[in-house]
Amino acid sequence: MRLTGLDWGFVFGFFALALGIGILCARQAGKSSSDFFLSGRNMPWWLLGVSMVATTFSTDTPNLVTDIVRKNGVAGNWVWWAFLLTGMLTVFIYSKLWRRSEVLTDVEFYEIRYSGKTAAFLRGFRAVYLGVFFNIMIMAAVSLAAIKIGGVMLGLSPVNCIVWASIVTVLFSSMGGLKGVLVTDFVLFIIAMVGATAAAVFALRSPEVGSLSTLFENPAVAGKLSLLPQLVPAEGGGYTPESMNLLVSVLVIPVAVQWWSVWYPGAEPGGGGYLAQRMLAAKDERNATGAVLLFNIAHYGLRPWPWIIVALCSLVVFPDLGSLKEAFPNVDPAIVNDDLAYPAMLQKVLPAGWLGLVLASLTAAYMSTISTHLNWGSSYVVNDFYKRFVKPAAPEKELVLVGRISTVLMMVVAGVIALQLTNALQAFQILMQIGAGTGLLFILRWFWWRINAISELVAMVVSFAVAVVFQLVDTGLESWQQLIAGVGITTVSWLVAALVTKPAEEKTLKAFCKKTHPGGAGWKRIYSAIEAEGGAVEGDAVNVPRGILCMVLGCALVYTALFATGFWLYRQLLPATVLTVVAVVSAVALFRLWERE
Repeated sequence: MRLTGLDWGFVFGFFALALGIGILCARQAGKSSSDFFLSGRNMPWWLLGVSMVATTFSTDTPNLVTDIVRKNGVAGNWVWWAFLLTGMLTVFIYSKLWRRSEVLTDVEFYEIRYSGKTAAFLRGFRAVYLGVFFNIMIMAAVSLAAIKIGGVMLGLSPVNCIVWASIVTVLFSSMGGLKGVLVTDFVLFIIAMVGATAAAVFALRSPEVGSLSTLFENPAVAGKLSLLPQLVPAEGGGYTPESMNLLVSVLVIPVAVQWWSVWYPGAEPGGGGYLAQRMLAAKDERNATGAVLLFNIAHYGLRPWPWIIVALCSLVVFPDLGSLKEAFPNVDPAIVNDDLAYPAMLQKVLPAGWLGLVLASLTAAYMSTISTHLNWGSSYVVNDFYKRFVKPAAPEKELVLVGRISTVLMMVVAGVIALQLTNALQAFQILMQIGAGTGLLFILRWFWWRINAISELVAMVVSFAVAVVFQLVDTGLESWQQLIAGVGITTVSWLVAALVTKPAEEKTLKAFCKKTHPGGAGWKRIYSAIEAEGGAVEGDAVNVPRGILCMVLGCALVYTALFATGFWLYRQLLPATVLTVVAVVSAVALFRLWERE
């Protein structure tokens, strides 16, 4: 540890700022559960969008990207880049539908879309399953990164890392509610981006690396720079099994299957989770759409390259796990994996002052993510479990108190679980497998009246059971093969359940159409029933073909901007210029089409 007084000044100054914002927002947040969880539904698109980006800029994300790059090269990032497809689908179709629903949480959706005791059970079960179990697993994965950063940069034990990382986060998120989280996120994102960029610059200036050009010429990064997985010819013809497996696992499966079939936090097919919470807090539909569009552009197009640069530099400075263990002998060997290389680089290359600023930026990233998940998870506990099933007549002050208590308890449990994990990629793959096969249901439930509460329950139970089997039983399958199996088994299971069980009551389906007006052939029967009664659905239906065209243009914009940046860095001028032009044309076409709505 080599932190100076200036470094500590940055860290403690940031803590004071976060607590100050929490205190300032505490009074409004304590007025009602709507104020605590949705900030009164009057938030602008830019604040919500930046908050989404800040939330997904978690402490474990640069560690995860480093893990991926060191193992599979830059192209390995397609395992999460592919989620842009579902992100843009949410922007131009589902953001409007969520805002029209006017629910407090996305699981409250179940009792306006489905009917009867099954819908009520699903709402309560989903609140506990997502808001408590799944949410705690996500926070544990993020806290694992805090353990590794604290161990390398501060010399703290895993337990001390968890305790100190949690205290301030729990305090300001339990006081200020969603508004406190949103305002803090805005500041956190700026600090986090400055820190990530500084880390990349100083990593390039390290004696072992030298500069950007010498980095790309270094043999240690040979074979890691391609933006697409490369097939390696095998002796006797064909390609090596390793390169074929990499191509399938990091590109083919994510682009062809994963984006629409897997539920993953921050990339839910059809929207959901804390992204839905932000959409529900927007002033109106247009602000909801703008928020999610800003999020997807910044999340996939703006942020990856500083992390990638540091990851590539780490291959030069710490070429293998042995060099990491040798450099940090006091760090628990059980957590020394490729994802540890990111904090290791920070500790090695950052000068005094900058070290504290970057440490503050990582703390900011941690607090942003955890505070969002605490507020989101407690919204489920309060609105969809306590108020719905335990004490429906509970006064607003009591609901806010329950939200604050659940915030503390979830953080404690997440910290305990974090001590059992070993690397970021492991946690990512576990969460992906748990959500495998449920994605298509979340897309279609807005546009097909036949999907019911039982089919959702079947999807959750089957996907979780398959994930548990793959974790406990050595099947000999690659991770992508397990994902395909999970998607296939789960999708068939919920489709059968939807077709053989009764749909929701017709009056519920009619009310849902009148409230959200989704349109489409999947609701033709229900719209006809409404018209037969002499009724009508007010407003405009969602224009799905236009939404899909906007989705395509949005993906073209972000992907070409992302890859153009890479080629400019690689100094490959022709592809960089071509992709830059395509990005500009896509942006102009997208915004002109969007303005017509």
